[in-house]
Amino acid sequence: MRWKRFGGMFALTTALTAGLVALTAQGVLAANFSISGMPFTVTATHLHGDGFEQFAALDTMIEDSPNAGDTGGQVVVIVSAIDKAKLTKLCQSVSLGGMFLKITAGDGATPVSADSLVVDSDLIAGDTDFKNIDIGQDASTFDKVNDRRNGGKVKGGEGVFGQQADTVDIDNLRQNNYATTAAKFTLPHLRMTFTGDGC
Repeated sequence: MRWKRFGGMFALTTALTAGLVALTAQGVLAANFSISGMPFTVTATHLHGDGFEQFAALDTMIEDSPNAGDTGGQVVVIVSAIDKAKLTKLCQSVSLGGMFLKITAGDGATPVSADSLVVDSDLIAGDTDFKNIDIGQDASTFDKVNDRRNGGKVKGGEGVFGQQADTVDIDNLRQNNYATTAAKFTLPHLRMTFTGDGC
Protein backbone atom coordinates (compact mmCIF):
# COMPACT_ATOMS: atom_id res chain seq x y z
CA MET A 1 0.00 0.00 0.00
CA ARG A 2 1.43 3.40 -0.94
CA TRP A 3 1.33 6.40 1.38
CA LYS A 4 -0.44 8.51 -1.25
CA ARG A 5 -3.35 6.08 -1.26
CA PHE A 6 -3.29 5.77 2.50
CA GLY A 7 -3.07 9.56 2.92
CA GLY A 8 -6.36 10.07 1.12
CA MET A 9 -8.08 7.53 3.31
CA PHE A 10 -6.52 8.80 6.52
CA ALA A 11 -7.55 12.36 5.64
CA LEU A 12 -11.08 11.31 6.61
CA THR A 13 -9.96 11.53 10.24
CA THR A 14 -9.66 15.30 9.98
CA ALA A 15 -13.44 15.32 10.34
CA LEU A 16 -12.86 14.06 13.88
CA THR A 17 -10.97 17.20 14.95
CA ALA A 18 -13.75 18.46 17.21
CA GLY A 19 -13.97 15.05 18.84
CA LEU A 20 -10.21 14.96 19.33
CA VAL A 21 -10.32 18.34 21.05
CA ALA A 22 -12.91 16.99 23.45
CA LEU A 23 -10.92 13.82 24.09
CA THR A 24 -7.76 15.79 24.78
CA ALA A 25 -9.62 18.05 27.18
CA GLN A 26 -10.73 14.94 29.04
CA GLY A 27 -7.14 13.69 29.21
CA VAL A 28 -7.73 10.69 26.93
CA LEU A 29 -5.15 11.83 24.37
CA ALA A 30 -2.96 13.97 26.62
CA ALA A 31 0.46 14.59 25.04
CA ASN A 32 3.64 13.51 26.82
CA PHE A 33 4.88 17.11 26.63
CA SER A 34 3.95 20.51 25.23
CA ILE A 35 5.26 20.76 21.67
CA SER A 36 7.29 23.81 20.59
CA GLY A 37 5.11 24.21 17.50
CA MET A 38 8.19 24.31 15.25
CA PRO A 39 7.92 21.47 12.71
CA PHE A 40 10.99 19.50 11.72
CA THR A 41 11.74 17.34 8.69
CA VAL A 42 12.82 13.70 8.93
CA THR A 43 13.98 11.59 5.99
CA ALA A 44 15.39 8.08 5.65
CA THR A 45 16.21 5.92 2.65
CA HIS A 46 14.55 2.98 4.40
CA LEU A 47 12.58 2.29 7.56
CA HIS A 48 11.75 -1.16 8.89
CA GLY A 49 9.42 -1.55 11.85
CA ASP A 50 8.26 -4.57 13.82
CA GLY A 51 4.91 -3.77 15.44
CA PHE A 52 3.20 -0.74 13.88
CA GLU A 53 0.26 1.46 14.88
CA GLN A 54 -1.20 4.68 13.49
CA PHE A 55 -4.00 6.95 14.65
CA ALA A 56 -5.00 10.62 14.87
CA ALA A 57 -4.35 12.78 17.93
CA LEU A 58 -3.99 16.39 19.00
CA ASP A 59 -0.70 18.01 20.10
CA THR A 60 -0.77 21.12 22.29
CA MET A 61 1.68 24.01 22.71
CA ILE A 62 2.26 26.04 25.85
CA GLU A 63 -0.19 28.85 26.53
CA ASP A 64 0.53 31.93 24.36
CA SER A 65 3.24 30.09 22.42
CA PRO A 66 4.99 32.41 19.92
CA ASN A 67 4.70 29.59 17.36
CA ALA A 68 0.93 29.15 17.66
CA GLY A 69 0.06 31.36 14.68
CA ASP A 70 -3.59 30.77 13.75
CA THR A 71 -3.63 27.20 15.14
CA GLY A 72 -4.94 28.15 18.57
CA GLY A 73 -1.94 26.33 19.99
CA GLN A 74 -3.09 22.89 18.83
CA VAL A 75 -2.10 20.73 15.87
CA VAL A 76 -3.96 17.67 14.57
CA VAL A 77 -1.34 14.98 13.93
CA ILE A 78 -0.93 11.44 12.65
CA VAL A 79 0.67 9.38 15.41
CA SER A 80 2.91 6.60 14.06
CA ALA A 81 4.13 4.14 16.70
CA ILE A 82 6.68 1.37 16.09
CA ASP A 83 7.71 -1.23 18.64
CA LYS A 84 11.19 -1.76 17.18
CA ALA A 85 12.40 0.45 14.33
CA LYS A 86 15.49 0.60 12.15
CA LEU A 87 16.19 3.58 9.86
CA THR A 88 18.89 3.81 7.20
CA LYS A 89 20.50 7.19 6.44
CA LEU A 90 18.40 9.21 8.86
CA CYS A 91 18.33 12.98 8.40
CA GLN A 92 16.52 15.43 10.67
CA SER A 93 16.46 19.20 10.22
CA VAL A 94 14.66 22.17 11.73
CA SER A 95 14.55 25.64 10.17
CA LEU A 96 15.85 28.37 12.45
CA GLY A 97 15.27 31.22 10.01
CA GLY A 98 18.11 31.56 7.52
CA MET A 99 19.82 28.36 8.66
CA PHE A 100 19.02 24.79 9.67
CA LEU A 101 20.02 22.63 12.60
CA LYS A 102 20.72 19.32 10.89
CA ILE A 103 21.30 15.85 12.34
CA THR A 104 22.41 12.81 10.35
CA ALA A 105 23.03 9.24 11.54
CA GLY A 106 22.93 5.64 10.41
CA ASP A 107 24.77 6.32 7.17
CA GLY A 108 27.26 3.48 7.65
CA ALA A 109 26.85 -0.26 8.06
CA THR A 110 24.72 0.15 11.20
CA PRO A 111 21.28 1.79 10.91
CA VAL A 112 19.61 3.98 13.53
CA SER A 113 17.50 1.91 15.93
CA ALA A 114 14.69 2.82 18.31
CA ASP A 115 12.42 1.04 20.78
CA SER A 116 8.84 2.24 21.41
CA LEU A 117 9.25 4.96 18.77
CA VAL A 118 6.31 7.40 18.58
CA VAL A 119 6.25 10.16 15.95
CA ASP A 120 3.64 12.92 15.58
CA SER A 121 3.38 14.18 11.97
CA ASP A 122 1.10 16.20 9.73
CA LEU A 123 2.71 14.90 6.53
CA ILE A 124 4.12 11.45 5.69
CA ALA A 125 5.35 10.31 2.28
CA GLY A 126 7.10 7.20 0.96
CA ASP A 127 6.60 3.81 -0.67
CA THR A 128 5.19 1.47 1.96
CA ASP A 129 4.53 -2.21 2.53
CA PHE A 130 2.55 -3.57 5.49
CA LYS A 131 2.28 -7.15 6.73
CA ASN A 132 -1.01 -8.28 8.29
CA ILE A 133 -2.62 -4.83 8.46
CA ASP A 134 -5.94 -4.04 10.14
CA ILE A 135 -7.47 -0.75 8.93
CA GLY A 136 -10.29 1.03 10.74
CA GLN A 137 -9.61 -0.56 14.13
CA ASP A 138 -10.50 1.37 17.29
CA ALA A 139 -7.19 2.88 18.41
CA SER A 140 -7.94 2.17 22.08
CA THR A 141 -7.69 -1.57 21.36
CA PHE A 142 -4.19 -1.53 19.80
CA ASP A 143 -1.62 -4.05 21.06
CA LYS A 144 1.32 -4.00 18.62
CA VAL A 145 3.59 -1.45 20.36
CA ASN A 146 4.94 -1.76 23.90
CA ASP A 147 5.13 1.43 25.97
CA ARG A 148 8.53 0.81 27.55
CA ARG A 149 8.53 4.23 29.21
CA ASN A 150 5.25 3.97 31.10
CA GLY A 151 4.34 0.28 30.87
CA GLY A 152 1.48 -1.32 28.98
CA LYS A 153 0.80 -0.66 25.29
CA VAL A 154 0.77 2.46 23.12
CA LYS A 155 -2.89 3.22 22.33
CA GLY A 156 -5.06 6.00 20.95
CA GLY A 157 -8.35 7.34 22.26
CA GLU A 158 -11.62 5.43 22.38
CA GLY A 159 -13.52 5.59 19.10
CA VAL A 160 -10.53 7.00 17.20
CA PHE A 161 -9.93 5.57 13.70
CA GLY A 162 -6.62 3.78 13.32
CA GLN A 163 -4.66 0.96 11.77
CA GLN A 164 -2.05 -1.49 13.00
CA ALA A 165 0.19 -4.09 11.36
CA ASP A 166 2.75 -6.74 12.25
CA THR A 167 5.47 -4.99 10.22
CA VAL A 168 6.00 -1.88 8.09
CA ASP A 169 8.67 -1.11 5.48
CA ILE A 170 9.01 2.35 3.95
CA ASP A 171 11.39 3.40 1.18
CA ASN A 172 12.24 7.09 0.68
CA LEU A 173 10.53 8.15 3.89
CA ARG A 174 9.78 11.84 4.39
CA GLN A 175 7.90 13.29 7.37
CA ASN A 176 6.92 16.72 8.64
CA ASN A 177 6.98 16.16 12.42
CA TYR A 178 6.06 18.00 15.59
CA ALA A 179 7.27 15.49 18.19
CA THR A 180 9.23 12.27 18.57
CA THR A 181 9.60 10.07 21.64
CA ALA A 182 11.32 6.72 22.19
CA ALA A 183 12.24 4.50 25.11
CA LYS A 184 15.65 3.99 23.49
CA PHE A 185 17.22 5.75 20.50
CA THR A 186 20.62 4.63 19.12
CA LEU A 187 22.23 6.88 16.49
CA PRO A 188 25.51 5.50 15.05
CA HIS A 189 27.72 7.99 13.20
CA LEU A 190 25.76 10.91 14.66
CA ARG A 191 26.58 14.32 13.18
CA MET A 192 24.92 17.56 14.26
CA THR A 193 25.66 20.89 12.59
CA PHE A 194 24.24 24.20 11.35
CA THR A 195 23.83 24.28 7.58
CA GLY A 196 22.28 26.38 4.83
CA ASP A 197 19.99 23.57 3.68
CA GLY A 198 17.73 21.05 5.38
CA CYS A 199 16.97 17.40 4.69
